Formats: sequence, C-alpha cells, structure tokens
Amino acid sequence: MTTRTTRIGFVGLGRMGGNMTARLLGAGYTVYGTNRTRERARRLIVEDGLRWCDTPRQVADAADVVFSSLPDDDAIEAVTAGSDGLLAGLAAGNTWIDVSTVSPSLSRHLASRVRESGARRLDAPVSGSVPQVQAGTLTIMVGGNRDAYERVAPILRELGTPTRVGDNGQAQVLKLAINISLGAQMLALAEGLLLAEHAGLDPGFALGLMTDSAIGSPMLKARAPIVLDPPDEAWFDIALLAKDMELARDAGREMRVPLPAADRTAEILAAARKLGYERQDIAALFQVLERLSGPEARAA
Repeated sequence: MTTRTTRIGFVGLGRMGGNMTARLLGAGYTVYGTNRTRERARRLIVEDGLRWCDTPRQVADAADVVFSSLPDDDAIEAVTAGSDGLLAGLAAGNTWIDVSTVSPSLSRHLASRVRESGARRLDAPVSGSVPQVQAGTLTIMVGGNRDAYERVAPILRELGTPTRVGDNGQAQVLKLAINISLGAQMLALAEGLLLAEHAGLDPGFALGLMTDSAIGSPMLKARAPIVLDPPDEAWFDIALLAKDMELARDAGREMRVPLPAADRTAEILAAARKLGYERQDIAALFQVLERLSGPEARAA
C-alpha cells in the first residue's frame, strides 16, 4: 500500500513525463527525477520542488517507485544500461513503472532482468495526450505482477484510470492496438476534410459538422481545434506515432495478424516525415494530405 511518504522517481521529463511529474508533486509526493538535459526540468525544480538527480541510478537509489517515460526502445535501453543505469539502482521491493510505449519483447526481457534483483517492473503505457495528463484522466493499461500493481495503483490513480490487463508485454500490445485506431482515425478525418474542402466547403465549417457527427470520437473532438492550425508544440507527434505503428506492424507479423489500416497509415506517416512534419502533432496529417494532393504531387 502506497502513501504520500512513498518516494517516487521519474526518468524522462519530456512533454508527458514532465506533466506526470508535476501532477505527482502537486499531489504531495516527494519526487526525484532526471532527464537527458537538466534545462528541460528547470521549472519542475524551481517551481514544483523536484529533487534533481544526475543519473537514472541515483533516481532508483532514492526512490521506492520509479517511473520512466521515454520515446522508444533505444532510449529505454540507454537509461537502463551500465553502472549509472536504472537497473543498477533497483533493489528488492522496488517497483519500476514504465509508461513508455515500447516493443512487447523488450518489455518482457526487462521484466525478467528486474525480477533477478527482487524488484518488479510494470508496463503502464497510457492513452491520452498532454491535456489528459494535466487533467488526470489518462487511460492506463498495466501489465505485470498483480501484487505489485495493487501496491502502486493509488499512485497511478493520480494520473488517470489504471487497469491491469495481464502480464508484461500484454499492456504494450493493447496500447499499440489503440494507436492503430488513433492513427487511422486521424488519417480518415484528414481525408474526408480534404475531400470536403476540394468540393468548395469551408474547412472549418465541415470540420465542426464532422466531429459533431457519429465519427466524432473523443480523440477527434479534442484535436478538432488544432487540425487547421497545429500548435508549435505537439501533444503527440508524427514521429512517435510512426514508431508505434511500426511496433504494431512488427507485432502483427510476429503473431501473423493482418493489419491493413496500420500498413496504410504507416505509409502516410513515412511521407509526412519526408515532408518535414515529424515533430508536428498528428493533427497535421491534414496539412500533409494537402501537400500530397498539391500541383507538385500531381505532376509527379
């Protein structure tokens, strides 16, 4: 059972990790953290009381429960390896909660390594973006040991609604399944909106009716205000969705499951990256399709 005296660590203080850390600090927890660059954590240190650590190992040494929020498999492996890595600091009784979206195979491998130290690793990928983190309304899928999950569930409930879905790796598969739909929905909305615009309809007017119709999922409704004018700082960028789509396709090939929507979405995401949109929010898929349908694209 966790209490506010439980010491929390956080490795990775980017858009998602930084906002999660702010919520946990606001809830009264003591949080130790590290990031690739300290400047990214300056506000958390100065204004919110984050206790800075220089290495992932120092975070693990200081905390009872360690979170990580990192972009991909390579980043996770980088912060776990070596004498300054997260794994070197975990001890019996510790819990490592990874809210990153990574490959199911890496998740299972790391869980096995963590068990050797007497600690536990939980996959806890989340569905939602920065607004949901700030509101504490994330959907959190958890894979791993049931007892470990029950001990940390009160902490996870500060961030959203956690549900244990099964063993290590299974939560990652479910998150990838969700992101297939997320990408396909965003692409389908962009396609339909472009069709309406080319028919002479005002895109803002069409977008409002589309998201008020039966297709208006919570994700599409949340992004509707930024489809025609994407923000400078993405909630969830095209590069990250492209990474998740490739992880999903890898899992599909491994399990011999056809994923045609993921395949087509991955093609458009690859084109978006070639056009320089990789750090734009996925709402920018509308601008991507506009570029792909422009005079230069038709001439090619």
